[in-house]
Order: sequence, then structure tokens, then C-alpha cells
Amino acid sequence: MPSNPMKRYSGFKLLIVDDHEHNLLTLRSLLEKHMDINIREATSGRQALEIAAAEPDIDLIVLDIQMPGMDGFQTAEILKIKKKTRDIPIIFLTAAFKSEEFQRKGYDVGAVDYLLKPIDDNQLINKISTYFRLIEKERSLNRILEERVAERTAQLREAKQHLENIIQNMGEALLILNPRGKIIQVNPAACQMLTYDEKNLLGLSIGDVFEEEGDEQAGAFFGTWLEALIRTGALKKIEARFVASDGHRVPILFSRTSISNPDGEITHIICIAKDMTGYVRETDETNLAEGDEAKRSTGV
Repeated sequence: MPSNPMKRYSGFKLLIVDDHEHNLLTLRSLLEKHMDINIREATSGRQALEIAAAEPDIDLIVLDIQMPGMDGFQTAEILKIKKKTRDIPIIFLTAAFKSEEFQRKGYDVGAVDYLLKPIDDNQLINKISTYFRLIEKERSLNRILEERVAERTAQLREAKQHLENIIQNMGEALLILNPRGKIIQVNPAACQMLTYDEKNLLGLSIGDVFEEEGDEQAGAFFGTWLEALIRTGALKKIEARFVASDGHRVPILFSRTSISNPDGEITHIICIAKDMTGYVRETDETNLAEGDEAKRSTGV
């Protein structure tokens, strides 16, 4: 068989198991002639198990069946039971157990291939090369998947940071409530508008800091909120008031939006409030000025 001018599979590790030293030497010589791989040898099933357990980077095992003590079938069964070695492909290579019954047993205990001696050198090298190529392809796909997961994770982290920056710097007050109306998250604008520290604001009921226009008992209508949110999903541009920590009222334009789970149950309520203090004062002054002008025009 002509020599392979370009050895491949550098970095791969192959464990060959046979109780005859000359078989190991022959197989090693053939593999080293065609492949640039790391070859480990075992002369018994017990030694094969020890090497496989101690060296987790073994890529493929070529395993003889007829060995004293623990034979190849028993060795393969134990390899497939153990977590560290269960995913290592096993190729049986035997001169004795040639019947279909033994071949079926070989596949039943987890072998990926069952080769009979004497075997053509080219066939053996091609078989081993095929599994190394499959392993290379799987690793390449895993690397691509890991890169995509890392890229997606970075994108999500960046999007989350961007959203947090918006929330932290938005001019409107943001309060997130649980379905019972308790405040579970706020932004700095809400703390500033309500003159509360965040730690003192979290856990309060919305009724502690909010009242509808003309309603002094905000808690009384929270059930109505839920009913309306369940029906519509959002209540927008409601004129209301925040009750600040010192008791003074802050006029606001208020919107509420619900977030529901797949069963349609509300899990969170998002409240956004715009401080209307300046707008109200400006509007009142404008209305007063317009009224005075009308009086002058009509001579009233």
C-alpha cells in the first residue's frame, strides 16, 4: 500500500487494546505510517478501562475481543456504562468471533463497527479515518454552535444593558407591580418624583403612592384596574396624582400596561407616569389669560 504523503488528524488520540504485543506493534506501525495521531496501548480489558478513565481525551478505541480475564465485550459494556467513557466510539477488531451472532452482540454492547481479521490495511485506515472525520465535523459544528450562542448571549446582554440604560435615564417615572399591586421595581425618575429612596418605595402598594383624580382611596379601585387590564391590556393617558413621601400631590399623566403569561394570567403591571406639574400650571395660566382677554373684548 502506498505511503500517505500527508498525515492527518494531528491531536487525535486512539487507544488500541490487544493482549498480543505483536498485534499492537503491527497496528501501531500501520497507524503511524498514515496518521499523525497520539496512540495509547493496553494489553487487557482492565488496563484499557484504567487508561480510558484517566485520559478523558481519547477519541476512538480499537478493541480486540478474545482476551483472557475480561474480554472485549465485557470491556465495552463497562466503557458504555461509565459517564466519562460512554461516548467514545469503539471498533471491534477480531479474528475469532466472526459469526453474525457475535457481530450482533458487538453492536448491542455499543460498538460503532465490527471488523474481522485478516483485514485489508487500506480498509482499516479508511474506517478509522471515517470516524475521525465524523468527530472533526461534530467538533466543528459544536464550535460554530458555541460561537453563535456566545454571539447571541453578547447581543442579549448588550440589549439588556441598553434597555436598562433607557429605564435608568428616562424622564418618566416607571413602576412595575405584581398582580397584587405591590411595587417590585422602579426607576430613578419614580424615586425623584415620589421623593422616596428606592428601598423604601419597593414593597409599597400602588395605593400608597397613587390616586385617581378626585379619589382619595387609590387602593379601592385596584380591582377595577385588573379587570380593565384583563379586558384591554392597557389603560392610557389617565389624569391622576402621585402622593409623595411628604404627602404633597404631584399631577401626572398615567398609563398602565399588563404582561400576561401563556394562560392569560397577569404577571406584571407596568406603570408609566409623566409629571404634569409645569404643564398644568402653564395651562391654567393660559386659560386665565384667555378668559381676561375675552372679557376685555366683550366689555364684560
